[in-house]
Amino acid sequence: MKLPKVGPAFLVTAAFIGPGTVITASMAGANYGLTLIWALLFAMIATLVLQEMAARLGIITQQGLGENIRQAISQPFWRTLTILLVVSAIVIGNGAYQSGNISGASLGLASISEQLSLSIAYTNVVFPVLIGSVAFILLYTGSYKLIERALVVLVGLMSMAFLVSFFLTKPDWTGLISSMFAFELPTGAGLTVIALIGTTVVPYNLFLHAATASKKWQSSSDLTEARQDLFISIPLGGLISIAIVSTAASAFFGQQLQLQSAADLAPSLQPLFGDWASIFIAIGLFSAGISSAITAPLAAAFALSGILNWNKDLNALSFKMTWMTILVIGVVVASLGYKPIAIIWFAQVANGILLPVISVFLLWIMNSQVLGEYRNKLWQNIAGAAVIFIALMLSARSLLSAFGLL
Repeated sequence: MKLPKVGPAFLVTAAFIGPGTVITASMAGANYGLTLIWALLFAMIATLVLQEMAARLGIITQQGLGENIRQAISQPFWRTLTILLVVSAIVIGNGAYQSGNISGASLGLASISEQLSLSIAYTNVVFPVLIGSVAFILLYTGSYKLIERALVVLVGLMSMAFLVSFFLTKPDWTGLISSMFAFELPTGAGLTVIALIGTTVVPYNLFLHAATASKKWQSSSDLTEARQDLFISIPLGGLISIAIVSTAASAFFGQQLQLQSAADLAPSLQPLFGDWASIFIAIGLFSAGISSAITAPLAAAFALSGILNWNKDLNALSFKMTWMTILVIGVVVASLGYKPIAIIWFAQVANGILLPVISVFLLWIMNSQVLGEYRNKLWQNIAGAAVIFIALMLSARSLLSAFGLL
């Protein structure tokens, strides 16, 4: 029996299961138990719908989403406006979130070193620089196959860590399954639902997936393999998120414990479920952080190279300078321990605008002649439109919150 191959969609999973997802899912479980599992199920389905379109676009056109958007918009004003929006959102957004990725991986390393009784000085600088260096070396090789294999290993390690901790905490299986279809919204849980969906369905991954799919596959006959990759990788990411929610619910919901950050999750599991549970969570947090620290700069480089009509070869100078800039921003901010509130606020605004805009562009291009017989079918358009409608509502809520109107 031939095992299905995995590839670009694993990069997408590595990108969206980062420290932001870990802490958001942890807070959801700690504050609301298992009641918001349905939001993760919806987010996984929405991600499958949009990422399938992105992969199909990349394979059939042999170009990334950025190139397709640039070519589809002929009117100079709208093209310039779109380019400015994408560039600002990618650079500012990925720069801000990259610091969170590196900080999250550093927290995981710090927790592991504490539990192993290792004494390391200046961990607030040493760990971010170490993680940044690993990401730099891997990206600098310019080898897509090597990057893909490294991320498959990291996602595998992350999956093992979070799923083992999930089983160690002895989950409530009946409550878990029933919560997937209950659609319950506890008082005050609205923002958490938005955060759970927002950390899973992200516009950067549409650029990443289209570009990497075009590099891995060159023929329409490869669509079956690309979909196998998608339907293995994305549900795995959803399963990891559900495992984190359940683990946090077991440790914190209904207990006299407070979860303030992702760093609190590992040590808090120790007295309840033993040393191994806390060690596995720490390993998972490290893997989530470093995998996202690799994919965020890569996604930024693919998006900007496509929309600005630069060379998207991994060894091209412009491509390398783009990911280096994002990586350096992340390492510096994480090392300083500085929380760039204004930058994150702008990133929230830019991302809130970008997701529905990019989704609309994607749906529009998926119905164009450039795809020929591989254009969207009616059911794909209906599914895509439903996801965009939800994205618009989430974006409106996100923007109103960012401007202090909610």
